[in-house]
Amino acid sequence: MSSATGTTVRSVITGIGVVAPTGLNTCDYWSAVLRGESGIRRITRFDPSGYSAELAGEIPQYEPSAHLPSRLLPQTDRMTRLALIAAEEALTDADAAPRDMPPFACGVVTAASAGGFEFGQKELEALWGKGGKYVSAYQSFAWFYPVNSGQISIRHGLRGPGSAIVSEQAGGLDAIAKARRHVRSGTPLMVTGGVDGSLSPWSWLCIIRSGRLSLSRDPRSAYVPFDRRARGSVVGEGGALLILEDAAQARERGAAHRYGEVAGYASTFDPRPGSGREPGLRRAIELALSDASMAPDDIDVVFADACGVPELDRIEAEALAAVFGPRGVAVTAPKTMTGRLLAGGASLDVATALLAIRDKVIPPTVHVDAPAHGELLDLVRDVPREGKLSSALVVARGLGGFNSALVVRRAT
Repeated sequence: MSSATGTTVRSVITGIGVVAPTGLNTCDYWSAVLRGESGIRRITRFDPSGYSAELAGEIPQYEPSAHLPSRLLPQTDRMTRLALIAAEEALTDADAAPRDMPPFACGVVTAASAGGFEFGQKELEALWGKGGKYVSAYQSFAWFYPVNSGQISIRHGLRGPGSAIVSEQAGGLDAIAKARRHVRSGTPLMVTGGVDGSLSPWSWLCIIRSGRLSLSRDPRSAYVPFDRRARGSVVGEGGALLILEDAAQARERGAAHRYGEVAGYASTFDPRPGSGREPGLRRAIELALSDASMAPDDIDVVFADACGVPELDRIEAEALAAVFGPRGVAVTAPKTMTGRLLAGGASLDVATALLAIRDKVIPPTVHVDAPAHGELLDLVRDVPREGKLSSALVVARGLGGFNSALVVRRAT
């Protein structure tokens, strides 16, 4: 989209906020990534021994009251508390104060996979165990999938566009893309990305029923995408929120950081099973590159979806080889250290890609000891790979057939 002067409105990321199993802020998370440190472990937030899967990327214990006002604690699910922490860090990192900006200058778009599962479970337990008068009035919204957008908006006075995207793992990219459309339409600043959290007995049962979870009890071998031992994934909680701004206005206000530009995006949907048609992932990648006006050779690294399901890993490896050529681009999956964070995973990959571009280093994929697609993928394993980086492609697929691809590049 172009402005009234005929120039293209560019969208840059000026702030990053991370909450992940390996760090409750961006610095700690990034340091853990470069060390190859995994946050996948046996669940401690409830007893998982009665379930077929016991491992997750669990955020270590923290004190919510150290990060949030006490009035917010009774009305928020764990997921929303994490989202509020990430939003605060992102806005502080961007040195942005929405309440000091014009009334409708700032908005928020977040991704969600379901909502405040744990909050909802506790209130249902109160309903059936004690009666309706023991159910919190906050149940009316705390479980709802747009609740992160709403609470972030209220806390920071974001009166511009507000919405939530529900496309599972692809949602983090879809939310960023929608925020970019709002920036192009004249909203100077958007909070966007995804933070998810579904580690409660009710949600855990639902996730297991997807059939995509690894049942391994060994944290080192449970989630090994693109490996001959792959048998599913490990999920986790957390994600990343980003501050997306009009590049010209960010420069004018003297933004402290310009981590990178959102250069291209596309999404597709897989064809009906049994149709014989090609999955939509390759097309999404090609369209995202076209949107960025970039060729495959312009991409320095791909942050893979890395489902961990052998058939889906093969589809992704073949799609990347078709676009970039066999072993034509470095590929990494740092989510092997956190698990797949549902709606928070893709935006965390975008944050990681931006940090990689900043520091000129590709983070590793860990625990892949028996590569299954070595002839197709140049997979960065075990240790970081240093080198000149100016662009990255982030790929994400959501349960049900969603495919999304987003290109970020160094801001100029």
